[in-house]
This record gives sequence, C-alpha cells and structure tokens, in this order.
Amino acid sequence: QVQLVESGGGLVQAGGSLRLSCAASGSILSTNTMAWYRQAPGKQREFVAYLAGSGRTNYAESVKGRFTISRDNAKNMVYLQMNSLKPEDTAVYYCNLLPPNDRYWGQGTQVTVSS
Repeated sequence: QVQLVESGGGLVQAGGSLRLSCAASGSILSTNTMAWYRQAPGKQREFVAYLAGSGRTNYAESVKGRFTISRDNAKNMVYLQMNSLKPEDTAVYYCNLLPPNDRYWGQGTQVTVSS
C-alpha cells in the first residue's frame, strides 16, 4: 500500500519561493519516476515536473527555469523547489508516479500566489 502526502504549500507574494515536500510510504522504489502535478480552480490537473530514477528531469514549459524537482531516496521524499512564483502558479499541487497511479492521489497542498 502506497501513500503519498504532500506538504509545504501556503500563501506567498509574486516573486517569492516555496518548497513542497512529498512523503512516500510503502513501496516507492528509487527507480520509480516521480512527478509533481497541479490543478488550478476550474481547470484540469496538469503535469509540472518529473524526476526519473536515472536522474533525468523534465518540466512543463510554464515552470522551466523556476521550479526544481529533487528526491531523497533514503527518506522516501520528493521535493519541488518553486522560485519566482507567479499568480498563475496558484493551484493544488500533488505528487504521484509518472504516469500517475489513480490509487495514489493524495490530498495535495494548496499554493496561492498573490499579485
């Protein structure tokens, strides 16, 4: 049984930074590709970034150069460092595998960026 718990969200002014954390319990292997997704009000959930077991990363165009995904396999943690935040980054952020497993969606963590 895998459980993913996101934390670290909050209210921040435009231009600010936040670091999101995802705690994984259960059998998440270091070889799994982990990803962050987000869902803004009234919109579909979208891909934000992934980190493969090989270390390869990829980012949505809208966050490239501002967000950084990382992981600590010893702690079963995945992180998303978000810099230069914009109001359009406001959303609930989730972690999951890539491709996502519907059984693993957590509650997410709310990020609100004020202008």
